Amino acid sequence: MNRNRRIFIVVFVVFTTIVALLAIDMGRRTTAPWNKRREAERAFDGTNKTKKDVTQVDTLGDTLLTP
Repeated sequence: MNRNRRIFIVVFVVFTTIVALLAIDMGRRTTAPWNKRREAERAFDGTNKTKKDVTQVDTLGDTLLTP
């Protein structure tokens, strides 16, 4: 096997491995179309106890410009 062919094979294997790892990573981070309904039900089931009360007025923003 000559040198150019060996370099080509090594670069091909490295490139294919990187693309495969990226595809696996993207596949783990996304939801399949047939699971989207269950994913939304879990996200918005109403049992989230960490909701933040955003109805209060921010008074610090008004005092930044006063001397």
